[in-house]
This record gives sequence, C-alpha cells and structure tokens, in this order.
Amino acid sequence: MKKFLTICFTAVLGLSLLAGCGSKDSDPQTGQEDPKELTKIVVGASPTPHAEILNFAKDAMKEKGFDLVVQEFTDYVLPNTAVADKSIDANFFQHYPYLENFNAEKKTDLVSAGAIHYEPFGIYPGKTKSFADLKEGAVITIPSDSSNGARALLLMEKAGLITLKEGVGANASVLDIVDNPQKLVIKEIEAAQLPRSLEDADMAVINGNYALQAGLSANENSLITEDASEEALTYANIIAVRNGDENSDAIKALVEVLKSDAVKQFINETYQGNVVPVE
Repeated sequence: MKKFLTICFTAVLGLSLLAGCGSKDSDPQTGQEDPKELTKIVVGASPTPHAEILNFAKDAMKEKGFDLVVQEFTDYVLPNTAVADKSIDANFFQHYPYLENFNAEKKTDLVSAGAIHYEPFGIYPGKTKSFADLKEGAVITIPSDSSNGARALLLMEKAGLITLKEGVGANASVLDIVDNPQKLVIKEIEAAQLPRSLEDADMAVINGNYALQAGLSANENSLITEDASEEALTYANIIAVRNGDENSDAIKALVEVLKSDAVKQFINETYQGNVVPVE
C-alpha cells in the first residue's frame, strides 16, 4: 500500500511540473504560446518629424521582434552625446555633415546606419515679407552650428542676397561673404530658436524640423527653399549609431522599416513635401 501511494504521489508531482512548465510559455486563458519576448531598442529623436515617424514604425518593428522606444530631444547636442555614452542605442535628427562636424569637435565615433528623409531648408519672412522689401541693415537669423550655417548661407546666395567666395560650398561661413550689397546683419543663433526669432528679425533661415514644429511649411510659408534634387543626398537625415552598431540586428531592422513603402507613404501623406523620403 505504501509503495502504491508513493507511485501515485510521484505521478501527480510529475504532472504538476509539466503543467508548470507549460504555463511559462502559454497563455492560461487561451492555451496558446506567449509571443516571443521583444528586444528593446531606444532611439533619440527630434519631436517633429523624427519622433512621429518612429512612432508610426513601432508596429512594424514589433513584428520584427523589437520594442522601439522613442526618446525625444529638443536640441542638436544631447542626442549624440546620449548615443556616445550608451544611454540610448541610436538617434534620428541630423544629416551627415552635421554628424561629421560633431565627431570632429567632440571626439566621438558615431556613424550613419542609413539615410531616411530630407527636409528642405527655407528662408521665412519675419518683419519683412519679401526680398524686394529688405532694407539696408536688415537682420537675418541663421543656425549657429557650422554645417547648417553654411547651408543657410548657400540658400541666401541662391536668393541673391549675398555672394560667397567661389568654391567654399558646404564649408561656407560668414567670413566667406564677399558681397553683401544691402549690408544685411546675419545673426547666428541656436537652430531651435530660429522660429521665435521671426518676431524680431526681418527673416530667418530655418531648419526643416524646427519649421514644422512651429507650424511653418517650406512649401507654403517660405520665400525660397533648397532644390531637393541637389541637396537631398548631402543633407538627408540619418540614423546615427556608435561605430560597429550599424551591423546589429536591431539597427538593420530599424533602417529597413524606415525605408519601407509603408513609412514612405506615411511621410508623403503627413508632411506634403516638407519631408521627402530618400531612396
């Protein structure tokens, strides 16, 4: 009898262990296997349009096995330092010329994992509503960082406001202005403050993301914009990561999703030419 009870106890214990093992992988209500645990990837981004695009991509990333967490930044420095110090995995806010300058200045080693979209720069009217109405000594604000400052000066040259030294290109600075017939005062300020500067400045040359955040449209509100066919390859916004991480499964999945037809359609329909997907 004692032997029989021992056998029964052993059998019940075995069944209990099997049931316990099953509960780790199954939903107790449906009996179906739990979904595979997602791998978290944290990406820093400017609120508009970068964070919006990333939030749209979350479901597609989940299907690939990744939990995409978006951390918003409102400046152009902290997203890169956060990647460099491993606080976050990647960021999405900048073009490659800015990243190159940042690496040189801060001694970081960040690289591009892929180009996603392009945002046209524009010259927006402030106190003065047209180029024809600009008076001598009018104030025009531009980004203070070197790569976007050069981009702004090139657009001012395209508008016929100034002339730069021949060949300076993407390295242009205010010191390279050789002709300024209206003696325009070019004031360099932090890019995030450019939309606000329109209250006091005659005009401002504004980065695409900050223009969008301020409710401005390059197509509808600017006096002149860059030619996308000329500038898109140089100034495409990228996914930036630590050197070597561009080959990780998470980053490759992120770039693949952001380059997908679904995300391109979202960008085109949402931003109406103010943000342009790149191939």
